[in-house]
This record gives sequence, structure tokens and C-alpha cells, in this order.
Amino acid sequence: GGVVNLHKKTGGTLMHQLFKDYSDCLEKLYDDFKKTIDGLPQEALDWIPGAEMNSLCVILVHTTGSTRYWMGDIVANDDSNRDRDAEFRTEGVSVAELKRRLDNGLAYVKGVLEGLTLEDLETVCLLPKDGREVTKGWAICHVLEHVANHLGHAHITRQLWEQR
Repeated sequence: GGVVNLHKKTGGTLMHQLFKDYSDCLEKLYDDFKKTIDGLPQEALDWIPGAEMNSLCVILVHTTGSTRYWMGDIVANDDSNRDRDAEFRTEGVSVAELKRRLDNGLAYVKGVLEGLTLEDLETVCLLPKDGREVTKGWAICHVLEHVANHLGHAHITRQLWEQR
């Protein structure tokens, strides 16, 4: 067998292929979020389809806030001063601003990934909220799971808006 090249040149830095693939996957999910809100009026972004449901504004602000928390606070040890409860009271955020949040969030994640090694994924972190221990690897996997889950919520919310 030959030597497998585990690194790929990206933007002047070496990033492990796993982190490049991860970044590409998150970018695809975020691009899908952008398509989901494209062309909607503010009324649609702030519309709440029913009890115990969230508006598109809330879904996107919560999703980007959560991603920043897990990748920053937990993986990179970079405090975001997140106010999770405030994310669920969000309204009046425009399509352009929501897309900017997605772009900024993706750029932040890429920066965190560029600083990681495969060995870092085994590092155990203590969650401030409940004292639970998770690895950095678990945390970054949780981000994709969480983003994909809320992307599904966003798709359904858009469908309900269009059928109302």
C-alpha cells in the first residue's frame, strides 16, 4: 500500500480532509437555509405556524447561535456570551441579515476547524449548563445534527407559510 495524503491545501493553510469535508457539509446545509428563506417578506420570516412552533427568524437565529456556541464556547474555548432564551424571542430580522449571520457563522466554523487536529477531537470538554462531559468530536458532530434538524423545521415552516 501507498501513503494516503490526509491533507488538502485550502486557502494557504493545511486542513485535514475530514475538516474540509465537514466544512463543505455545513456550507451545503447553510446554503439550503438561504434558499429556504429566499424571496420571503418579513411577515413570512416572523410568522409562527402554531403553538409550540417557531418562526423562520427564530429557527435561523437559534441555529446560528447554537452552532457558534458549540464550535466556539465548547470546541474552541471562545466564549460567545450566548443568550439562548433571547434567540427564541427574535423577530424583525431581514433575509439579508439572516444570510449574513449564516455566512459569518460558516466563516467562524471554518476558522475553528483550521485550528484543529484529529487528536483534538478526543479532548473531553465539560458543558457549563449541566456539567456533562463530551468530546470535541462529539460536539462538532452535534452541530451538523442540530443544523440539519432545524433545516427540516425551516422547510416545513416555509411549506406551511405557502399553504396558509
